[in-house]
Amino acid sequence: MRLNYIPLLVLLLALLAVAPGSAQGVKYLYGSPDLSASIAGTNEFAPGDETAVTVTISNSGLNTVKIAVPSMPPDDQPNTAKLATVALKSGDAPFTVKTDPQFVGDIRGGSSVIATFNMKVADSAKPGTYTLPLDVTYTYMETMDDYTDLLRYNYIEKTVTLPLEVRVTPDLRVEVLDVRTESLNVGTEGYVYMTIKNVGHDIGENAIVKIARSGTSPLIPTDGSAYIGTFEPGETVDVKFKVSVANTAEEQSYPLDVAVTYENYEGETVTSKAVTVGLPVGGKIDFEVVSPPTTLYLGQKSVLEVVYKNVGAAPVYSAQARISAVDPFTSSDDTAYLGDLAPGETATARFEVNVDTDATEKEYGIDSEIRYRDALDNSKISDTIKVEVVLERRQGAFFTNPIFIIVVLAVIIGAGYYILVYRKKH
Repeated sequence: MRLNYIPLLVLLLALLAVAPGSAQGVKYLYGSPDLSASIAGTNEFAPGDETAVTVTISNSGLNTVKIAVPSMPPDDQPNTAKLATVALKSGDAPFTVKTDPQFVGDIRGGSSVIATFNMKVADSAKPGTYTLPLDVTYTYMETMDDYTDLLRYNYIEKTVTLPLEVRVTPDLRVEVLDVRTESLNVGTEGYVYMTIKNVGHDIGENAIVKIARSGTSPLIPTDGSAYIGTFEPGETVDVKFKVSVANTAEEQSYPLDVAVTYENYEGETVTSKAVTVGLPVGGKIDFEVVSPPTTLYLGQKSVLEVVYKNVGAAPVYSAQARISAVDPFTSSDDTAYLGDLAPGETATARFEVNVDTDATEKEYGIDSEIRYRDALDNSKISDTIKVEVVLERRQGAFFTNPIFIIVVLAVIIGAGYYILVYRKKH
C-alpha cells in the first residue's frame, strides 16, 4: 500500500465508526493537544530556598486532517487545549508547593502559557535531581460532525501529568550546638563562645565564621569573624568573638546572627543562611553613694569622705572616683583611687574641698563619677552620682576668722603704740 493512501484510509475508518444516528455527509477534523512543560530560568535550588518558579506550558499539537472546504469554519481546533488548569505538586521531592492550582485558559496549538508557583525547598533536602509533577487538566474537541448547516462538537476532558526536573545543589548549613558568654553586661564588651556544626552537604573551603547584628539588637560585634579553613560536612568547630552591648539594653537575652562565608563546590564565594541565636546579657554596671551626707563649714577647707558601692552585676577594675567641684566649692584634690570592686563591695574616697565664706547654709549635691576598666580592659565611665553635703557655719568661727584676728592684732598694736606715746609725753 502506498503511503499517500494512509490519510484517506484513516478518514474512511472514522466514517465507519460514526454512530448510527449520524447524518449522511458528516465530515471530521483530526488532531489533539500535545502539551509539555519547562521551568523558565534556573531549575537549581539550594536547601532552604523559598522562591517563585515560573512554568511554561507549551502546546505542540497538530491538526493532522483538515476539511478543505467545510460548510462553515469550526469555533475550535482539535489541537486546542481549552479551559486549562495547571497544578504543581511536590511528588517525592523535598519541596513544598505553596500555590493552589491556576486557571490558564486556552492553549492553542503552537502557543504557550505561563504559570508561577511559590515553593520552598526543605532545609534538610539532599543534593540530587528530583521530578515535580505538573497536572494539566483541559478540554479539547475530539471530533466534529458537519451537517452542512450544523456543526456538532464532541469535547472530552483530559488530565496529563508533565514532569518538571529540578536539582537541589549541595550547601553548607550552620547549626549552633552551644553558646555561652563571658562578661557580657549592659554598656560593656564581653566574649561570646560558640560551637557550630556543618549540617549541610557541601565542603566549605577557606571558611570564615561571622557574627552580625540582628536587626536593631543592642549586641554589636567588635571582633566578629573567625577563620576556620576547610569545614567538612558533619564537622564541629569552636569559635570566639567579642561583642559590645549598648547602654540602652536591659538585663535580658538579645539575638545575634551567625553565618559562614566559604568557597562552595563550584569555587564561588558564598555565604550560608544565617542562624539566629539568643545571648543572655547581664545587668548594667552601676554605683551608689552609701555614706550619709557630709557636713562642711563655710570658709574652711575640709576632707570630704564618700563611700561608693558597686551595685552593678559585674566587677570593675582600677576604679577612680572624681568630683566636679563648682561654686561655692573648690578642690585641688578631686580624684581618689578606689581599686577593684566586685559586685556589692564598697570603697572610700577622700577629697579636699574648700567652701566659700559667703556660701548659703543649706544642702548641696556635688556631681561625681567613677572611671573604671571592664573585664576586657575597656575604659568606662559611670553615670553621674550625686554626693550630698550640708553647709553650716561653725560655732565660734568668728573668733578664728583670719580677718577678725588681723583686726584684733591691729587694735592691740595700735593701743600699745598709743600707750607708749602717751607715757613718753607725760
